[in-house]
Amino acid sequence: MGNYSIEITDTNFEDVVLKSDKPVLVDFWAEWCGPCLMVAPIIEELAKEYEGKFVIGKMNVDNNSEIPMEYGIRNIPTLLFFKGGSVIDKQVGAAPKSALKSKIDSILA
Repeated sequence: MGNYSIEITDTNFEDVVLKSDKPVLVDFWAEWCGPCLMVAPIIEELAKEYEGKFVIGKMNVDNNSEIPMEYGIRNIPTLLFFKGGSVIDKQVGAAPKSALKSKIDSILA
């Protein structure tokens, strides 16, 4: 399975997320986090399904500290949904694909 999600870093966050003309989902995760690994395949499926409509990316909190601190990320996985550079929805902890799809669909509606 290929990677459809984008790697988001402290460096490219502004360009990829804040300046995006499409809504963006950022998955804050780490390799040692069990629930994050459960969410990972769902993130890839969503990235594939919503390609061109929704930007979906992942930020490894072990490699990037600035942005997670700025957005007060304490628990992972945390998924932040951005539109027009602002957080408009969030999901803390693992969630089923259906729950994430309904958030994405309501943002696109």
